[in-house]
Amino acid sequence: MEITQRPMERAAHFLGKYFLALLIGSYLAAAFVPGLGLWIRGLTLGQVGIGSIRTEASVPFLMLACLLFNAGLAVDTSKLGGFLRHPRPLVAGLSANIFFPILYILAMSGWMAHWSNSDEAQCILVGLALVASMPIAGSSTAWSQNADGDMTLSLALVLGSTFLSPLVTPMALHTVGFVTTGDYSEDLHELAGGHTESFLAIGVLVPSLLGISVGRMLGRNRVAFAKPWLKVLNSAVLIALNYSNASISLPKVIAHPDYDFLGLIVAIVTTLCILAFAIGWGIARMLGVGRDRQVALMFALGMNNNGTGLVLASMALADHPQVMLPIIFYTLVQHLVAGGAYALIGRRPDPSDGGPSPIEVRRPTMVGSPHAAAAGPREPALRPA
Repeated sequence: MEITQRPMERAAHFLGKYFLALLIGSYLAAAFVPGLGLWIRGLTLGQVGIGSIRTEASVPFLMLACLLFNAGLAVDTSKLGGFLRHPRPLVAGLSANIFFPILYILAMSGWMAHWSNSDEAQCILVGLALVASMPIAGSSTAWSQNADGDMTLSLALVLGSTFLSPLVTPMALHTVGFVTTGDYSEDLHELAGGHTESFLAIGVLVPSLLGISVGRMLGRNRVAFAKPWLKVLNSAVLIALNYSNASISLPKVIAHPDYDFLGLIVAIVTTLCILAFAIGWGIARMLGVGRDRQVALMFALGMNNNGTGLVLASMALADHPQVMLPIIFYTLVQHLVAGGAYALIGRRPDPSDGGPSPIEVRRPTMVGSPHAAAAGPREPALRPA
């Protein structure tokens, strides 16, 4: 078994180490060679669902379900019961994850009213709405794990936001729909209706719960043995998913670049991401929790499951491809900001050294899945190349 594991472990190590570069490469491929991505988007197995709750089983939809199922496999539910007795950090984190991005968008909507191009302003607001309405990314647990964060809180935040998404996502979309105009407002209100709830129920909740159930049946040892395979599969599927969804909008950006528009998007999503990280840090300080929970809150609030947002946008807002640009940029920015936060906080000093020691900063092992929750024993961080 060990011989079989080693090639897959090396592949998982490589994909984790160069995940950001591969993600950027997938966007470049989407911009210059979009044909395969558009073909993938056109493949479908028809309608799937239970009773009246149905949605289109496109290939991007199935790839997202695969990511969430694999994430559910890694969840150790036995570690989550403590938050029923001490729920304050979990409740505060979920509340901030729901309300802060919406307040930020409402503030931006007033400022964006003065932007010279109304259509561009509306695209940005709708894209931000999809970012704000998504659950917490499972990749936040990987960053939290490498920074010695509280993994139980980190996993509880991911699962809590995922299970609340059928309620939270429509609320956020409706709220932003009231401050947008014209076709964009209509699209957001329509998106917040039954289609989105069906999509989240079938495409997010069902595979997550199924993964958790299968993981409990298999047992932690079998899941831990399969972890390298899951990491490789997650990374490959996520890169293919981002490539396919970005194939809609990025070719037009390259063909007709609008540098003011792109610069504005980068500035707005970067500000949102940095503020979200800061809010997580501030909440932890206000609650007086330890460093480990502070780390978990900070990474959770700053990282959203944008894979779900991209799939949802590509299915329901294909007539406005520029809406995907804020989601695409936030996907990149959140990992860059997470890397910067990790470099600032470092890892906890090792008490076995016999005295105070400087915090050792190492490059974190990245997990390619938006819900690749690392619930098992913490792996050592990668040493700098």
